[in-house]
Amino acid sequence: MRVTKKLLLGSVVATAALVLAACAPTASTGGDGSAAPEGPAEVTVGIVTSETGALAGYGKQYLDAFEAGLAYATDGTGEVDGTTIVVENRDDAGDPDKAVTAVKELIGAGVTIIAGTASSGVALAVAEQAAQNKVLYIAGPAAADAITGINEYTFRSGRQSAQDVATAGTFLDDIEGKTITVFAQNNAFGTGNEAAVNAILGAQGATVNSVLVPEDATEFTPFAQQVLAGQPDLVFVAWAGATSGAMWQAMSQQGVMDEIPVVTGLGDAATFGAYGEASEKISFLNHYFPGASDNEINATMVEAIEAAGGTPDLFSPDGFNAAIMIVEAIKVGKGEPDAMVEALEGFEFEGPKGTMTVRSGDHALVQDMFQVKLVADGATFVPELVDTVFADEVAPAEAE
Repeated sequence: MRVTKKLLLGSVVATAALVLAACAPTASTGGDGSAAPEGPAEVTVGIVTSETGALAGYGKQYLDAFEAGLAYATDGTGEVDGTTIVVENRDDAGDPDKAVTAVKELIGAGVTIIAGTASSGVALAVAEQAAQNKVLYIAGPAAADAITGINEYTFRSGRQSAQDVATAGTFLDDIEGKTITVFAQNNAFGTGNEAAVNAILGAQGATVNSVLVPEDATEFTPFAQQVLAGQPDLVFVAWAGATSGAMWQAMSQQGVMDEIPVVTGLGDAATFGAYGEASEKISFLNHYFPGASDNEINATMVEAIEAAGGTPDLFSPDGFNAAIMIVEAIKVGKGEPDAMVEALEGFEFEGPKGTMTVRSGDHALVQDMFQVKLVADGATFVPELVDTVFADEVAPAEAE
């Protein structure tokens, strides 16, 4: 899918952005206080993400918030310092090959800024193209730790897996000497989480073991019993896919949540009903939900997305942050890749989650995370904030 458009946003989005005009990025000046060099008349941004395929929902969250973020960061004009921002969307369908083809076409047409990508596999492939062609690339929501520090041209606008794992550790008062069991599927996702828990929480003094379940398993009672028998101090669950409901049912029926604290990541709103009767017994680490942040920028983003017919969700900050970062890069770097990279290194800004810091050394995005619980609301469950975990507590180790 190929869509090109000037940034012609609805008046509601523009109005929401203007509410915080005083907080939005301001015009650049040179080091001596003089006006910065004049930029190009137009800069095209290539957005490559999943509009179809398994991660299409994540792609929509990102795209809706990206438009809201551009409205906010440009005061509703679609311009920065006289440079018009043109957005060209491409659908990668979660396929690295399709993404690389789209990126090559965009770069061939002169595009120097690429953003998007919900899939980590896609993001890693696009990052390689960014380095080879020396263009700015801002990944998000893809969470693989390998994206951080992969090359000098790659940044991220969301969180990474290490921040999830570090947040899980905050549910223990003291990690030193505690036993943590990773309960996961025996696949790349599960073993990747097992490795991350070992690397991050094991380094803080925890003893880490695991119960890895075959991907084709349909009966989870024996595995739940195995977790109980190990008597850990914390169970970290990393699970995805159609068997989630049956797995959580088995964990609940075997009384795991009654005996041991269980932590897992809270996904987007579509997953809130997957935990069944276990919902209120699980502790959730969380990247974002609309009620997690109490600040004007978050309120503006939520209002703008809803006014445009969308729904703010787990990965909305990733799109909104990307827009702010791109506007800053164009404002300072004038579309020139190396100058835009330099502009973003160390960049600190206020986003929907609060203060975001782009770490200079490896381009990790240091940010707050959240502890959340699900509470019953009629026949459904809704998230409720338990605590904010401050950015420095869960900052990933710096990539070499």
